[in-house]
Amino acid sequence: MPARTESTRRSVQRSMTNSRSISKKHKTDDSYSETSNDDMDDDDDTRDRRKSALQINADLPSEYWQIQKLIKYLKGGNPTATLIALCSLRDFDLSQDICQIAIRDVDGLEALVNLLDTTEIKCQIASLKILKDISQSRPISRSLTDLGAIQSLIGLLSSTVPDLQCLSAETIANIAKLTRARRLVRKDGGIGKFVSLLNIPPNTNIDILKEDKQAVELLRCAALGLCSLSKSKKNKRKMKSSGLIQHLSKLITLEVETILVPVVATLSECSVDPEYRAAICDGGIIQYLSKFLESENQELVSHCAKAIFHCAEDEICRTLIRQHDGLEPLARLIKFTENVVMLEGVTGAIWKVAIDKENCEIFKGLKLCESLVPLLHNQPEEVMINVAGSIAECAKIPENIEQIRKAGGLTHLVNLLSGTNPILLINVAHALGKCATEPDSASIIDKYDGVRLLWSLLKSPNPQVQSSAAWAICPCIDNNKDAGEMVRSLVGGLELIVSLLKSDNREVLASICSAVANIAKDEQNLAVLTDHGVVPILSKLVVAHANDDYVRGHIADAIGRCCIWGNNRKEFGARDVVKPLVKYLKSKDTFVYKAAAMALFHLSLEPENCVVMHENHAKQWLVNMVGDDDWKLQEAAAGCIANIRHLALANDIDRSQR
Repeated sequence: MPARTESTRRSVQRSMTNSRSISKKHKTDDSYSETSNDDMDDDDDTRDRRKSALQINADLPSEYWQIQKLIKYLKGGNPTATLIALCSLRDFDLSQDICQIAIRDVDGLEALVNLLDTTEIKCQIASLKILKDISQSRPISRSLTDLGAIQSLIGLLSSTVPDLQCLSAETIANIAKLTRARRLVRKDGGIGKFVSLLNIPPNTNIDILKEDKQAVELLRCAALGLCSLSKSKKNKRKMKSSGLIQHLSKLITLEVETILVPVVATLSECSVDPEYRAAICDGGIIQYLSKFLESENQELVSHCAKAIFHCAEDEICRTLIRQHDGLEPLARLIKFTENVVMLEGVTGAIWKVAIDKENCEIFKGLKLCESLVPLLHNQPEEVMINVAGSIAECAKIPENIEQIRKAGGLTHLVNLLSGTNPILLINVAHALGKCATEPDSASIIDKYDGVRLLWSLLKSPNPQVQSSAAWAICPCIDNNKDAGEMVRSLVGGLELIVSLLKSDNREVLASICSAVANIAKDEQNLAVLTDHGVVPILSKLVVAHANDDYVRGHIADAIGRCCIWGNNRKEFGARDVVKPLVKYLKSKDTFVYKAAAMALFHLSLEPENCVVMHENHAKQWLVNMVGDDDWKLQEAAAGCIANIRHLALANDIDRSQR
């Protein structure tokens, strides 16, 4: 017996070593994975199982030997003995590592898979019940995939026996959590079979269908399998071409909770794709997603919220959610802070639907911002990202800014600027930028060192973080009474701003140019910017982005502001800035031609610049702007024309005197 025990221990160690090698092999195979985060925790899972196995090596329990004896009957017994052995196996807790190792050590998985290809239906069902349970283990799923179980399971989906269809579908749902398994299901034609299982014949009596437990279970298992398969982009495309949305649209109207959970989970996975989002909106599904937010099933609510989070990227979906009364349930659900998964989905949905100003108005009446502020701390980062995004969108309404300020939201937001998560930093910066449009909020942000922290984000290697910080800085400067002194107190701050004008990112350039325009309102700061070489850099940008309306409007605005100091307007003229700015006047973008007109007005105070404007026919564009509704544009255009005309008259007088 001691020799046998030692041999068995070596067998267990060998089994775990094989598991390790299989894990490494699959990691290589999945390096071109169709999704980015499917198997990220595989190695941790394997290590935990290996540690568990090594701990029990010293004293193998009796279950290990009993399971191995039963597996031997699966290989050589008659159908009756095989069935008895299978039923006996189910008496063990197959979720335990030692039980799974016992099955693998004597090639029990291969025996179970072979039984799927027999003609004995009872043996097939019993084998599937075991495979369904143990396939929840990733190492087991990998081994089953290696043994070709996917092909056998797909074949059983076409069986005329509902139990075989249900069990094989649910087993595939477990195995398909692996990328390679999902790929095999698609290549072996499994997706079409899964979608066909969702088909409800046209003349079906829905009330009778709801009472048919076997039919409901088959629909549930099929939806469960599709949910796992939908984590692959290629699978999503195949599912869509197979008519998945039409089937899900019918299933969701059944309102059977056991079916709804996997159905809505599948929708939430697929709604990442814009084509699916359009189909979901057109298929009348949004009204049900809004309705099920009232459900007592928190798992269903979580999936509904996640689906809305993805779908609300589209304007039509945001409108439909409002029309189907989905906003009020979302506002109520953020109180359930115990369920983090649901809270993440709900706050994400609020963030996206709040993009519409009409929805923000409704949230204002519900005092949503007051409920959101406490979620800015002591929550997972995923939740805080969504909450910060929600606050940023809601802050479009002045009354919401007041709610945020009174609830202490600004201090929480400023504290989050010390974090490292780029998405969180981007959303927090957006939120602070929106709130800073109100002077009282801007002073609070400055008081708690928010401006300095925002300025420090300009050093981030992430361009989106840089641009969001720069945009937030602009209203902080614009609405601060001592903005000039505040900016000067930031050591190296102005030099950093000028250096970012050399960025290759258009969003960074636009935001930094806007920041320059705000900083330049203070003459002392403008003098420092000039010393750091802001004029030659802006002169290059005028030409480099001559056709990009998004950037050139802010470039023109910055140039106009920088003309006020010293000889800057003359230097701009010497660097050939005037000619491209005249071309900016032809833009159809209101901000671009207004900023260009303002800049040209300041430049026209230098006679040589007026000559260039005249030569490039600036007057014909400026004349039309004199009649604009914007009085500032009227004055700038008229002043520019007057300066050009004064120079022309002076030249005429000079020539006549000669």
